[in-house]
Amino acid sequence: MMMPVMKKLILVVFLLLGLSGFQPAFGQALPAATAPGAYVSVGGTYSIFQSAYGQRVLGGAGLYVDINRWRQVGIEGEARWLQQNKLANTTETTYLIGPRVEIRRGRFSPYVKTLVGVGYFNFPYNYAQGKYFVIAPGAGVDYNLSYNLKIRLADFEYQEWPQFTFGNINPYGVSVGISYHFLNGVR
Repeated sequence: MMMPVMKKLILVVFLLLGLSGFQPAFGQALPAATAPGAYVSVGGTYSIFQSAYGQRVLGGAGLYVDINRWRQVGIEGEARWLQQNKLANTTETTYLIGPRVEIRRGRFSPYVKTLVGVGYFNFPYNYAQGKYFVIAPGAGVDYNLSYNLKIRLADFEYQEWPQFTFGNINPYGVSVGISYHFLNGVR
């Protein structure tokens, strides 16, 4: 006699749970957070640099590419043409590449980098041109304007040209710019 009452009670409990919006449990948990995955970012910059040769201030355009294979670690390549504000046709051009590490904090992405490559220097009055090895540590911060668009708020770089014709020189400067992400990974 107790058994049919128990069966009816269990059936009523399951019906009430079903009608109350009870949802079945699944075996996989939802992720607690998401983060940027692999991506390629291409951008343009404008730079102002203090040239260590003759204490000139040069300005110019640049391009950069960030390739992040992993969440925070990637490679940056940049090209910079400092040909504005030139005095007596003195210019600097650099082509650099190296590791870059970023830490995303909300919409801000501070980063550090160490680039190496080649620098071309045009001496005053076209007297001579030189090609030199360049080491360039730097740091900066990007602002994530949207899912695919970043503003480079500031990129500081301190270059070392150890094989410069008249001894080691250390140009330094700041760049600002904007970039677009291609091939975004899971965020």
